[in-house]
Amino acid sequence: MPSLSGPAPSGRLPVCPDTGAADTGPQSGPARPDGYRAVFAVPEFRFVFAAHLLSSLGVVVCEIALSVLVFRLTASPLLSALTFALGLLPYVVGGTLLSAVADRYPARRVLVGCDVLCALAAAGMVVPGTPVVVLLVLRCVLAAIAPVFAGTRAATLGEILGEGELFVLGRSVIRIVNQSAQLAGFAAGGLLLVVVSPGAVLALTAGAFLGSALLLRLGTLARPARDGARGAERGALLAASLGGIRRLLADRRVRALLLLTWLPPAFVVIPEALLVAYAGLLGVGPAGTGLLMCAMPVGAVVAESLVGTFLGPRARARLTFPMGVFAVLPSLGFAAQPSLGWAVLLLVLTGTGISYNFGVDRWFVAAVPDELLGQAMTVMQAGRMTVMGLAMGLAGVGAEYAPLRVVMPAAGVLGAVCVLAVIFEVRRTERRPAGADRACAGAVRGTDGPVPETGK
Repeated sequence: MPSLSGPAPSGRLPVCPDTGAADTGPQSGPARPDGYRAVFAVPEFRFVFAAHLLSSLGVVVCEIALSVLVFRLTASPLLSALTFALGLLPYVVGGTLLSAVADRYPARRVLVGCDVLCALAAAGMVVPGTPVVVLLVLRCVLAAIAPVFAGTRAATLGEILGEGELFVLGRSVIRIVNQSAQLAGFAAGGLLLVVVSPGAVLALTAGAFLGSALLLRLGTLARPARDGARGAERGALLAASLGGIRRLLADRRVRALLLLTWLPPAFVVIPEALLVAYAGLLGVGPAGTGLLMCAMPVGAVVAESLVGTFLGPRARARLTFPMGVFAVLPSLGFAAQPSLGWAVLLLVLTGTGISYNFGVDRWFVAAVPDELLGQAMTVMQAGRMTVMGLAMGLAGVGAEYAPLRVVMPAAGVLGAVCVLAVIFEVRRTERRPAGADRACAGAVRGTDGPVPETGK
């Protein structure tokens, strides 16, 4: 895909299946890209970044305010907790039935439309007297839209930044925003609820979505749809969505990489889902619980920033498999029922595993056909959130029948086995087309020059 607004050249990413064989450290020399500064030097990306920051904070604050509102209306802890669960499970609906939207319509129109729909849903929550069931349905609407928005934005980054090193760093910035929004959003939401009503906070959330829509409308270029089809050629949306998913899953390489994006977060979230119960076990109170909840995002932000800043493309690719496995290992330490300080350290170390995404992003976008890139990113995001939601539910079930010092480490053991099996499959599906070595060498130097299409 051509780079329409940034300095990155066009062309498919080199697959680089064995990157890092001869390089384990940061890249040096005048040809190396200027890291995150080069990403923010692209004006269009700055608008995408600002819009994502607004919408991410809006989602987190919305979850808190809606949970408090539902609890005040019903006095039911179950329904209050359900508002958080509904933020994950409906992802599978949007990620399967609506995934073709990301490629069949112009990206800017999809992104702005998603933000406007989210603003309307948040505004509907503000209406006095709205029944609780309607509030929960509106929360489901937000969750169903989220994977379409995320997939479209991820594919658009390839057009804004090119499919080279800047794309990988741009995806990293998005992940940093996601983790930072958890920290800032929960803090901001808690402070706002001290001084204003949940309805007022939800109104601010609607405003945040509208602000995001405005930034995307004014700051990004109008581009044609990726699938290139017109009118009747497109067929029904549902059929196109399911057909595209079948086409993606029929590719062994894509299947393996999807599993590699889904499995580590699924096992990482198990100890995270049990932190409230673990804090109760330690008797550390609300302050200790908050510290435990913040530890993993802090580790993720620090690791993502350091790896993206100080390591070059090949060194980051070398981290993919080790960090994918390492992410699930710190939970083994909970077998010793660590004190608060040690538990925080284990969670920070778990968060550093997020750095495995650098290599996966690069390999995944190289494996997917251009016309399905938006749908593929939508499926990736929807699958990740869905398996995380299921894992959280299973963690709760497990904790009903076994002590935490058994359930939390079990996630590490089972996770290590599953992730290693997927890594083996990813290695078996490596592709090295003619000229790949030359292209990968260019990527290491930071040039990312045009390379041939890898095809399927």
